Amino acid sequence: MPPEGQQDLEARIRELVERIATPMGLEVVLVEIKGAGSRPVLRAYIDQPGGITLADCERLSKRLSVVLDVEDWIPFSYALEVSSPGLDRPLVKTEDFQRFAGKKARIRSRIPVEGQKNFKGRILGVTAGMLELEVAPGRQVEIAVGEIERANLIIEI
Repeated sequence: MPPEGQQDLEARIRELVERIATPMGLEVVLVEIKGAGSRPVLRAYIDQPGGITLADCERLSKRLSVVLDVEDWIPFSYALEVSSPGLDRPLVKTEDFQRFAGKKARIRSRIPVEGQKNFKGRILGVTAGMLELEVAPGRQVEIAVGEIERANLIIEI
């Protein structure tokens, strides 16, 4: 888990990315700062119906880069990456779990649920803040959305 100051910075950057991406018809999936040392990476994952192209990523990257330079409130040097979330798309918001109901996902909870933290299963939906996941035929678990540390779609071919 990132340090609290980094979480605040990521949230602030996410708001900025959304302010730029939304009028472009782009959805911000996730914003994160990864790596330490001399050059951390500021990564923004974007999506839209029909998928993302390299041109979409370049367009947002150019606009975002200019605004970040003008705002100048990131206190370190960084590399900016804008990309598609990929086939194993991260699931971050409650709306993501609702949108991808019926799809398979890999979930890691912060606290154990029924004695474990890692789950694979089919997303059934979200009710009252609880993710309903079918982990085996006829076996379901409920995980509080707020307690999900990481979630990704599983590629189904």
